[in-house]
Amino acid sequence: QVQLVESGGGLVQPGGSLRLSCAASGSRFSIYSMGWYRQAPGNQRELVATVSSSGSRNYGDSVKGRFTISRDNAKNMVYLQMNSLKPEDTAVYYCHARWGSLGYWGQGTQVTVSS
Repeated sequence: QVQLVESGGGLVQPGGSLRLSCAASGSRFSIYSMGWYRQAPGNQRELVATVSSSGSRNYGDSVKGRFTISRDNAKNMVYLQMNSLKPEDTAVYYCHARWGSLGYWGQGTQVTVSS
């Protein structure tokens, strides 16, 4: 089993940057595909970015070129660097771990982009 704890959310002005962190407990972190998803009020949860166990990255269309996902297997950490933030990026951001049919979610961290 994997437990995920997100941090780094907060209030930022449009055009600003934030870095989200996700700390994973449990063994064999490196075998998991890791991802970030977000959910705004009234919307479905949507893909932000994923990074596979081999390091391949995938991004949602709305964040390509602005967000970067990375992982540090030695520290059991996943990061999301968010640049050029827009008000429409406002949402609760969730960390996700997947291995085969197994999936785990963190509790989420709020990101608010507003002037």
